[in-house]
Amino acid sequence: MARAATTSDVFNAIAEPQRREILVLLRAGERSVTELAEELGMTQPGASKHLRVLREVGLVRDRRAGKRRLYGLDADGLRAVHEWTGGFERFWNESFDRLDAYVRDLKQTRETE
Repeated sequence: MARAATTSDVFNAIAEPQRREILVLLRAGERSVTELAEELGMTQPGASKHLRVLREVGLVRDRRAGKRRLYGLDADGLRAVHEWTGGFERFWNESFDRLDAYVRDLKQTRETE
């Protein structure tokens, strides 16, 4: 089965650890490519390449600020990831609810003995 191109699929784009690190840094606010490269210990061309991929899948937006280009998080792009992981959240919540019920029953049984 062929994999979707990294530049068109948000899941493939965020599979790369440094791209996820960029997204985490951008949660705190806009940064230039130079700032991102310094904080992540990578080259500026390397950071630019990751930002291009993230921009193409709609996770990052950019804007001019004088001579600098600033990058910011575009959280709408994460909607597909959020919706997919939401199914697992329901699974874990139901599992914890069953565990809580089991612990309550066990505690009540021990108190009555």
